[in-house]
Amino acid sequence: MKNNIMNLLRYLPKWKVMMYILLSLFLAVVIGAVLLPAVWFLEDNTRFFESLFFILSYFREFIFLVFYLLATGLFLLIFYQFERKRYLAINLIKVTEDVQQWVRQEYASEGFCVQPEFQALADGIQKIIEKSEEAIKEVKRTEQLKNELVTSVAHDLRSPLTSIIGYLDLINNDRYSNEVELRHYVQIIHDKTSSLYALINDIFEFTYMQNQQIKLHKEVINIEEMLNQLAVQTKVQLEAAGMEFRLFSSVNDPVVEGDGVKLARVFENLIQNAIRYGSDGRYLDAAIHDRKDMIEIEIANYGQAIPRIDIPHIFDRFYRVEKSRSQYTGGSGLGLAISKSIVDLHSGYIDVESAPGKTAFTIRLFKKYRSK
Repeated sequence: MKNNIMNLLRYLPKWKVMMYILLSLFLAVVIGAVLLPAVWFLEDNTRFFESLFFILSYFREFIFLVFYLLATGLFLLIFYQFERKRYLAINLIKVTEDVQQWVRQEYASEGFCVQPEFQALADGIQKIIEKSEEAIKEVKRTEQLKNELVTSVAHDLRSPLTSIIGYLDLINNDRYSNEVELRHYVQIIHDKTSSLYALINDIFEFTYMQNQQIKLHKEVINIEEMLNQLAVQTKVQLEAAGMEFRLFSSVNDPVVEGDGVKLARVFENLIQNAIRYGSDGRYLDAAIHDRKDMIEIEIANYGQAIPRIDIPHIFDRFYRVEKSRSQYTGGSGLGLAISKSIVDLHSGYIDVESAPGKTAFTIRLFKKYRSK
């Protein structure tokens, strides 16, 4: 109340404050002059009031002072309420105008300039505006990503389809010399179709993983056992690439809580990536470390290093380090993006470090699952 009165006094011009004080004093005198004949009438016609006023006559000056102070205070309160309503209405209009200016993109970035009583309201509106701007930016970013995704998908689908149609035309027009050449064309069509099928599956999985409301089937997972199982599954590929899988663990119980199927896809992608691009080195190493409330898993190969300029984009969808390599040799460009999406869904972290002689992907997962 005190702060409200002080703010109103600072807002009102001094002449108006003096006018209200003088007007209140004048009205108090008027009220006294109006009530005085009534007091005299009661004193002359009622013995009770005659006795009462006789006793009060000893405190006449004090009673008159109290009466005029109360009357003056009452009128000042009335004037205060009147000006207070005007003050609030004017400031509400100002806040409304500021919001309208923001809608017309004329709003200053430093925020609303309001009286202290409206600071909480202004802060609330400011937060709503900031969240609205963030939502607008997010919608624009999502729209841009959607357009980029459509463009990338169209490009990556067109390449194998063009080859398939070309070789089918050759077969349809009998433009082959013998059965061996025919089988060669069929094999190419089969490879391109398989590549196309894998790409479509990756696109579907990546889009599915982008949904933050996806439900994870949480369970207790032993990371060491999972990596050993994946090593067995990829044994043929490792031997074909001339590589050997090695597992190092300094953790007695390397257990995390998460979705086993999805986490297996993460490590499978990293192992396949290491086989594809690290075959120049002999080993594919997996190391497990304890990091307080997290388990750290490092998947390393010793092939050609990733160029430093490509590392910030390595987890972008459809990004390939070797821009010239084909989809068949370079994958869909979605494997690492899918891996990052899965790790993000587990509130974990994934990173990559690459130097001549070693490229290592590091994943950190909480021992106990934490939702974002």
